[in-house]
Amino acid sequence: MPQIAYRPRSAFDTLGVGGVASILWRYFREKAIEQIRSVWFIILYLVAFQTLVLKLPVVFSLTITFGIAIVVVGLTFFMEGLRLGLMPFGETIGAILPRNSRLPLIITFSFLLGVGATLAEPAISILKKAGAGVSPENAPLLFSLLNDFSGQLVAAVGIGVGVAVPLGILRFFFGWSLKVIILPLVTVLIGLTLFATFDPILNPVIGLAWDCGAVTTGPVTVPLVLALGIGVCRIIGHDDSAGAGFGIVTLASLFPVLAVLGLALFHHQAEDYYGARAYTGSVIKEATVIPIVPVPVPDAPVIEEPKPRFTQEEFEAYRRTGDLPPGTDRFRTRYRGGEVTLEDGRIIHRQAEIVFERQDEKGTLKGFFIQQVRNPWDPDLRFGQEMFASLLMAAQAILPLCAFFFLTLLIVLREKLRKGDEIAIGVLFAVVGLALFGLGLTLGLTPLGTQLGSNIPATFASVVPWGQSTAVAPLFDNPVVGKLVTVLFAFFLGYGATLAEPALNALGQTVENATVGVVSKRLLIQVVAVGVGFGIAAGVAQMAFSGLSLTVLIIPPYILLLFLTAISSDEFVNFAWDSAGVTTGPITVPLVLAMGLGIGANIPGIADGFGILGLASVGPIITVLVVGLIVSRSRRAGINKAQDEVV
Repeated sequence: MPQIAYRPRSAFDTLGVGGVASILWRYFREKAIEQIRSVWFIILYLVAFQTLVLKLPVVFSLTITFGIAIVVVGLTFFMEGLRLGLMPFGETIGAILPRNSRLPLIITFSFLLGVGATLAEPAISILKKAGAGVSPENAPLLFSLLNDFSGQLVAAVGIGVGVAVPLGILRFFFGWSLKVIILPLVTVLIGLTLFATFDPILNPVIGLAWDCGAVTTGPVTVPLVLALGIGVCRIIGHDDSAGAGFGIVTLASLFPVLAVLGLALFHHQAEDYYGARAYTGSVIKEATVIPIVPVPVPDAPVIEEPKPRFTQEEFEAYRRTGDLPPGTDRFRTRYRGGEVTLEDGRIIHRQAEIVFERQDEKGTLKGFFIQQVRNPWDPDLRFGQEMFASLLMAAQAILPLCAFFFLTLLIVLREKLRKGDEIAIGVLFAVVGLALFGLGLTLGLTPLGTQLGSNIPATFASVVPWGQSTAVAPLFDNPVVGKLVTVLFAFFLGYGATLAEPALNALGQTVENATVGVVSKRLLIQVVAVGVGFGIAAGVAQMAFSGLSLTVLIIPPYILLLFLTAISSDEFVNFAWDSAGVTTGPITVPLVLAMGLGIGANIPGIADGFGILGLASVGPIITVLVVGLIVSRSRRAGINKAQDEVV
């Protein structure tokens, strides 16, 4: 009697195609909603500030909206692909490698993991696109690092993370305190920064170097290196420690700064940057540099008088009748100088200079310059080329990392790949998601951040709004008031964006558990958000008040950190320094960086817009360490009080 082979029933047999599609739709809808929750505030805040405060339109609004939607879809697929494809690799290797391998092999794997994970970070592509808006005449070495040596720059950042990961692993093996590494490392970084400050060629690189530390700690690097670190802690018996796995993220933020400064020093000594003796690049000195915006903004805009104006005939009619000419136009009356008093319920303005300004129905003067955007879609957009470039970039970032994981598991550890079909789907999701994210970055996040950054100086200076050809007058007559409004905007941008970071919630729960509720999750989230807000506000203030030096804003906080770190407990040192890594997510980094470059391009005397992310990283470390010291002091006071009561 022939045997009948029974095939297990699959989901398609039970539910059908429609049922499976319905389940998948609900699943991805929930994941997409999670991403929307993390981006809606910052997007709405930026658009509201531009349209309601600056009174300027969002140019190419349909293109930007489409790009932001693609970002949400891309992040949904990428994060799910990370969970299904890359994280199983990292967790499996992190659990097996420390148990079955010797220390040299673990160190080698850790280095390669750090380099590969950095290259797969969604925000790393920002470094490859940020150089187009830098003037080679004002910052020749910075320009060459971002253009001629962009590949070396990304490699240096990857190598910096590659050195940080094995050093963090060694810290776990030998039980080193994080202070032992941080204190000398930060001291060296302060010294190099001071040295670069007094060199006009190296000085513009400072902001880029410190920003690179924020770019590296994203959704790929952090979970993978933490998985490896936790695996090592379990092998050596520290798995129950509150600080298990902590510290690697901190080192992965600091070593890239050292690597970029080292790369800048190398090219400075070699004199092979733009305009130097040994320069061999293809950039011609007379060439025009195109900013990274869809609509070029003139480097030296000609400030035109606001229109429309009163005609000579209207002026003569006003002299005869004393009445402004009738019509659909609107007028604004301004009073300059004189004395203003309140008498019998009436406001009286004596000895004032009266100015009538004519305004048409399209907009008003003094920063209220609204005009209809006739073409909300960018006609120069080449969707097919951008999509292909993003897909190629995503494949080059994800596939080598996955191949490295697979070969390590198969050849080095001699382990079979479990759930291979699920991992393959996850890798596919990660590639597609990263490609969509890159495309959305080009269409939505970068143009939105850049045009807002270009328009923000309109609060205190006459600028040509992004995508327009006519200059507008400052929104505020007093430039200081306009600059303070800009700084306040930057604070709430950093504060709100930080509250939306998913990784911060996980850190807050960890700290709450480690401190037995003394530092609650809510308190830590608020403390970190305030620190990031102050950091971004300081970075924008440095550009708005162009007399400020970036070094003045970076060095003193890090000197303060050296002191706070030295007197703080190891527990809070771990939490505080790692809090800087979780605040710079895939949405915050592109928007803030693009915004900074846009601001820098429209303020005279500013060569670039780097440095904001670096300041955003130092802020939360200070605030968390200060809270940690307060908590530690309260603990000691409580213990002493309890002992006194017992006695």
